Amino acid sequence: MCWSARADLVVGGAVTAVGVLCLVRTRRSGRPERLPLATLPLVLGVHQLIEAVVWLGTDGDPPAAPAAWARTAWAVIALPLLPVLVPVGVRRAAVDAGRSRRRLLTALVLFGLLVAVPSAHAVATHPVGVTAHAHTLDYRIGVPHPALLLAGYLLATVGALLASGDRLLRRLGLITGTGALACALLWRLAFVSTWCALAAVASVLLLHWASAPAPAAPGTHTARPRPGHPPPNNRSR
Repeated sequence: MCWSARADLVVGGAVTAVGVLCLVRTRRSGRPERLPLATLPLVLGVHQLIEAVVWLGTDGDPPAAPAAWARTAWAVIALPLLPVLVPVGVRRAAVDAGRSRRRLLTALVLFGLLVAVPSAHAVATHPVGVTAHAHTLDYRIGVPHPALLLAGYLLATVGALLASGDRLLRRLGLITGTGALACALLWRLAFVSTWCALAAVASVLLLHWASAPAPAAPGTHTARPRPGHPPPNNRSR
């Protein structure tokens, strides 16, 4: 996801820290339904730290067995996990959405599963290979119909964010979709891998989203004292 092992370590460590903070703030916000999606920055951070090991493996360090484990772990997160985690997290967070929107998000969860199942089978039955080209890594996983799976992947992940009905998540979907095209172009040209930068931006946006407090219950309000008057005393006399 980054252009070197050092970049993956630095950015991955920072994104992991944001991920931990995102989970803490989500718990404090009183909105437990947001926890599944709030785990995404932590997953992205760990993903980048794993890729640092993959980078080192292309130079013969670490030994073959840990390098192979890192390649497989990277592929598991990238392919079967993310296309399910994102739409499931968005669907779980959409507790206040209308019925039609919830149905749409449920359909996108199913799309994510349709992508995850053949991807998981490919990872389980094929060794994951990788080749370094300049400042990029070219992974060989052996997924069937890669173009079709990529379309389903983007539909499940970016589509779920855009269909969420949440202003911040829609913004994240627009940034992620546009950024993915730019990152893919740079990667395709073997110029530089910039996915880690996109992951960092997405994590900061999710941190802001996760920090939003729960709305007040209907029919409740906080009394505000008028200027020159003391706050009401609710203690029994």
